[in-house]
Amino acid sequence: MYIESKNRHPWAHALTLCMLIAVATSCVQKEFPVTESIRFNQLGFYPSEEKVAVIFSDTVGNLPFSIRNMANRKIVYTGVSSELRSSSFSDKKTSVLSFSDVTAPGQYRIEVPAVGQSHQFTIGENILQDVSLAGLKAFYYQRASTPVEEVYAGQWNRPSGHPDDRVMVHSSAVSPNRPEGTVISSPKGWYDAGDYNKYIVNSGFTVGVLLSLYEDFPDEVKQQDGNIPESGNATPDLLDEIHWNIDWMLTMQDPADGGVYHKLTEPEFEGFIKPTDCQKQRYVVAKSVTATLDFAASMAQASRVYAGYGADYPGVAEKTLSAARDAFNWALKNPDILYRQRDMNEKFDPDITTGEYGDRAAGDEFFWAAVELYVTTREAGFLKTAMAYAPETYRLPTWGRVSGLGAWTLLRYAGSLEDESGKELAGKMQSQLLAYADSAAQNVESAPYYAPYGREAGDFFWGCNSDAASNQGITFLYAWMLTKDRKYLTDALRDMDYILGRNATGFCYITGQGYKSPMNPHHRLSASDELVDPLPGFMVGGPNPGKQDGCEYPSDIPDECYADVTPSYASNEIAINWQGLFTYFSTALNASLQKE
Repeated sequence: MYIESKNRHPWAHALTLCMLIAVATSCVQKEFPVTESIRFNQLGFYPSEEKVAVIFSDTVGNLPFSIRNMANRKIVYTGVSSELRSSSFSDKKTSVLSFSDVTAPGQYRIEVPAVGQSHQFTIGENILQDVSLAGLKAFYYQRASTPVEEVYAGQWNRPSGHPDDRVMVHSSAVSPNRPEGTVISSPKGWYDAGDYNKYIVNSGFTVGVLLSLYEDFPDEVKQQDGNIPESGNATPDLLDEIHWNIDWMLTMQDPADGGVYHKLTEPEFEGFIKPTDCQKQRYVVAKSVTATLDFAASMAQASRVYAGYGADYPGVAEKTLSAARDAFNWALKNPDILYRQRDMNEKFDPDITTGEYGDRAAGDEFFWAAVELYVTTREAGFLKTAMAYAPETYRLPTWGRVSGLGAWTLLRYAGSLEDESGKELAGKMQSQLLAYADSAAQNVESAPYYAPYGREAGDFFWGCNSDAASNQGITFLYAWMLTKDRKYLTDALRDMDYILGRNATGFCYITGQGYKSPMNPHHRLSASDELVDPLPGFMVGGPNPGKQDGCEYPSDIPDECYADVTPSYASNEIAINWQGLFTYFSTALNASLQKE
């Protein structure tokens, strides 16, 4: 097949035609060198979906290329790449190769005579199934207070660390029933990120995202086999895994007043050592309104989800709803108690220097918590609070900006809301989300990497692979679910293609996936286990021109500011919130594409 690009030089048609004839007649025998300059989704392509690769070519576009079937060594498609494309923040040039007409399942490679040949790729169904399972399994590797067993973890098995059965109440967290130095038990949960601490703000957000995945795609989730200790019971493995963290979160609520401690931590980060070698005293630190509201929201959501799994988790639905109500009431009485670590350290000892998860205001947390409690209980008082804190625009949800999670829940349950005010609020959230999706997808076809994400320098920051790229992809999926307009599903897939290799660095940003993935994440579990390969299935933060870690980066260009070295916490760390968003995105996108 011959594709003629517009706006070509007068001589280009004849030259291209000659090169295509040469490709078709002689390339059956010719082997080209493998080049890293041809970038695409390293996991492959769905048969009936768009198939696009990008090539770096600073000199000329309109390059002839062919697709070779590796089973019979025959060329099955020929085409010409696009004109050169420029970035808004870089002098690098790209040219787009489109070959969507190739639909037969199999193994292929791209050959560009002027440049070389690509790595092999797959066309097939369920392309994202393995990576979505790997994303889920990553949470098992992050479990605290338990052995990670060989039968479930293979070479990444390890003994139990951080039992957290003798955690001290920090001086900032005292209450009449728990004076300073009180010892409490607070085991289980997930290690938060590359460190060994556990933070309620981030845990609440992550649980909310993962419970949303179950609520939106229950059939897909029920089919997943995560190979974890609970596999085989009557509960989906995703919910089994979430419960490990919920069980810990419940221990972080002061039973006397309903307030929730901000985090469980040692005073300063441990070194890059094994969990079993960690000896520092652990503390629960200061209650905060944001932690308490994130707790309330995720527990209210958990209550309605686990109500259907009482055989495996008896009483959990009732316990989590009661805890959510108590937390919400504490927040209403203490709306201004924000966590400010520097101020806290001026008053209390020992100083705490681990992750802050601070915030300037709690309006978005009030909105999310009120929405979850309203949807679970259908009580008008919670709806009234949600309306008082409703956002004016849709923003991608992150741990510090959670109103989007409330929007997702309202959209999910819009059809079952009986209160007219509730329906109106859900309609408002729908308009806001669709306005965002339409704006984000403008002029995608002219983007250097043919994706909505990554076109502006501002797209790159700490955690952008998740907080921007994955998040945006999820939002496109919501837009598709709301409208059934297939353009949104295609744009979601384009963002996934970017994450998995069609980008400026050529990395598939998920450990253990693709032919070029991070080998040295900022992750104490991976760095201390003496294995060459890192723990698999983890999304790393991604390009970050802020370079807050002081590491040497290969480039100053925003989309190339990524360093695959262990010290680079600003670009190469892992975190449960990022993992939650990617797990939702990959699982939901695969499910959505299978439904088409």
